[in-house]
Amino acid sequence: MSRTRGTSRARRISSLGLAAAVTRAATAGLRAKPPGGRERWARTNYAGRTVEWYAGPACAFAAATGTARVRPAAGLAVLVAGVCGAYDDVAGAGDARRGFRAHLTALRDGEVTSGAVKLLGISAAGLVAGASLKERAVDKVLAGVVIAGAAHLVNLVDVRPGRAAAAVVALGAPGLLRKGPGAELAAAAVGAALAVLPDDLGERAMMGDTGAHALGAALGTAVVAGNGRAGLVVHAAALVAAAVHGEARGA
Repeated sequence: MSRTRGTSRARRISSLGLAAAVTRAATAGLRAKPPGGRERWARTNYAGRTVEWYAGPACAFAAATGTARVRPAAGLAVLVAGVCGAYDDVAGAGDARRGFRAHLTALRDGEVTSGAVKLLGISAAGLVAGASLKERAVDKVLAGVVIAGAAHLVNLVDVRPGRAAAAVVALGAPGLLRKGPGAELAAAAVGAALAVLPDDLGERAMMGDTGAHALGAALGTAVVAGNGRAGLVVHAAALVAAAVHGEARGA
């Protein structure tokens, strides 16, 4: 029994450490040789300060890599969430529309916004991952809601420096106390978040939708892997409520 606990603890530590190390290495690599030039990677934060965007793709890549080691389907969901977030970060710059309603209304009128691509892409990825991680149909759907909902939740709180990364650490930390794949998936999310938190808090970097959605999806896969139907129902209900509340506030 003690050997099993030791192995589980080692896997969690390894998953956390790997995600943190990959995030830092990827950030340093992008900073040293930024594709397209440094101007393409500069962003303006809420206070009007210019910050780096390297942390977003870096932590998304790290979270996808870390979760894929545990469950390939989880890694795919995280990767798609990051890619969709990156598309919105780039193509959606300057688009003042916020919330599901605005983007779905535009889609109904024939305009495919970056927000709609993000919404549909992450939802589809969540459902695909949920179908792989769970066996029963109801659980597959609940899992998809949890993964997509968690991705949206982390992005929802990303309104000030450090909030999204801190939220991932706070929400993911309890999962580290568990055993099994859920704990390892949570460790990957927490490790990547911890790696970007200092620069994010110091207003030197931002994750953008890229990092927020990827880390949120990683948290969602951890919840899915670590819970049965009752837990999935509770988490899905809470995430839907948070999304509705966020939509109402943004209206």
